[in-house]
Amino acid sequence: MNKITTAIFSLFLVLAGFGLCMAGDQDVKGGKDHPLLSRMPGFRISAYKENEFDSHTFVGQDKKNVRVEGHKYYIDYRLIKGAPQPGELKIRRNIQDALKKIGGKVVFDDDRGGISTIVVQKADKETWVQVKSQDFLYILTIIERETMKQEVVADAAAMGNDINSTGHVSVYGIYFDTGKSDIKPESDAAISEIAKLLKNSGSLKLYVVGHTDNVGSIDSNMKLSRDRADAVVRALSGRHGIAAARLKPYGVASLAPVASNDTEDGKAKNRRVELVKQ
Repeated sequence: MNKITTAIFSLFLVLAGFGLCMAGDQDVKGGKDHPLLSRMPGFRISAYKENEFDSHTFVGQDKKNVRVEGHKYYIDYRLIKGAPQPGELKIRRNIQDALKKIGGKVVFDDDRGGISTIVVQKADKETWVQVKSQDFLYILTIIERETMKQEVVADAAAMGNDINSTGHVSVYGIYFDTGKSDIKPESDAAISEIAKLLKNSGSLKLYVVGHTDNVGSIDSNMKLSRDRADAVVRALSGRHGIAAARLKPYGVASLAPVASNDTEDGKAKNRRVELVKQ
């Protein structure tokens, strides 16, 4: 190898080494900060994933698990080589303080595990943020839970047609928090349409049947689905004046799925209230 070749080869090694060093300081391809949070100084994104609709189980108030669905972000930050370590607690407190300034509330914080859950409520969007931190890294799991837009709008006339032709109709647009049977306010439109259906057909009597996905035990989901059906009956009779004798609540848990429970979309279709003609 002559001197010129040796010099070129040496320069190549230097440039290659520089390129590797620079690559180690760069964000992973496609990685970006979430709009609510700037990153801690001296960190880069080493892993990034974003799904338009997914779920994550957060630790909420009273250390209870809360499953949240919506637009999901997973962002893994790693300390750049040579950058000073801020310390695990400083990372966690910085993220908490930044979110508190825009109305966030810390619902869970664990010094021993270096984990925290913060919820930010703004207009029609509720954002859940989980931070897991160590001295040299931190991971953000973020779910933006928006008020779900009804893809299938409950309509009294359409429901009546389905009941007359098939004897039953699935109603989407009645919402409950995970594991609970309290009807959420955004369900009012669907409840009102069911009431309209019953008022337009004075002789119609219905079984109100609650359905769940397969998350949780069959026994707990049996009770949950019945409690949800009962809540719908109480809303129709209490708020809309429908005679309770025309409605009978039942729950069948996950025993009558309309889609596979192996996907989040399938689970969403299975969580429903069904009206069955008596």
